[in-house]
Amino acid sequence: MKKTLHILFISDIIGSAGRDTIASVLPRLGNELDLDLVIANGENATMGLGIDDKTIEALHKDLRIDVITSGNHVWHRRKYLKKIDENFLLRPLNYPEECPGHGSCIIETADKIKVGVINLQGRSFMLPIDCPFKTAMKAVESFRDQDIACIFIDFHAEATAEKMALAWYLDGKISALIGSHTHVQTADEQILPQGTAYLTDAGMTGPHHSVIGMNIDTAIQRFITQVPYHYLQAPALDLKFCAAYITVDSETGKALTIERLKIDV
Repeated sequence: MKKTLHILFISDIIGSAGRDTIASVLPRLGNELDLDLVIANGENATMGLGIDDKTIEALHKDLRIDVITSGNHVWHRRKYLKKIDENFLLRPLNYPEECPGHGSCIIETADKIKVGVINLQGRSFMLPIDCPFKTAMKAVESFRDQDIACIFIDFHAEATAEKMALAWYLDGKISALIGSHTHVQTADEQILPQGTAYLTDAGMTGPHHSVIGMNIDTAIQRFITQVPYHYLQAPALDLKFCAAYITVDSETGKALTIERLKIDV
């Protein structure tokens, strides 16, 4: 078995511009970093809001993203989302069990390393769904019972404190917890004392000449008028590839390194 596992988490993909950005960066990066597993948050990968089956196909088959995570916008295009039960597509695990889809999966790499991937959503300033802390611990214990040492969590949450608290709660029990949702990359990457890699938010992949990926003028009007104008995807300007790169000891599941990536395209 390969000793060191190389994981790349690509942060919130914004529409076609984000997908094009990945297409221009990921093939080269995959070779340079000797990647074993690529995970990406795709909840805004269709026209900047939501995700549909066509986009899922493009991300998984064309761009070769192994696991697609999501968040509160995953339901936005549910009429066109028939692939919600695909093993590689996750919705937050702490939505009620009556919701379609699933929030965790087990992926086996080319070198036969099994990795547990969990998608969670925060509750602070967001929907009052099930507790992410209790949900996470139950899922982690289930993976551990299956002798899976390497566990990755995408925590799609608004509040920095909630993300940090969950990482400390799970320190030593998971390999990495990386935050998504705010679309702004933070500069606090670290490995906690018991071996869990952490980053509050990995940022946004797509047009950065924008307001978190959306058209600037429309965003301004929403704040000035308080009228809920429909957000429009920003034009493909100042494209950036944002991600977190983590290496993990495949036997212990402890993180060895974590690095923020922000690449101009």
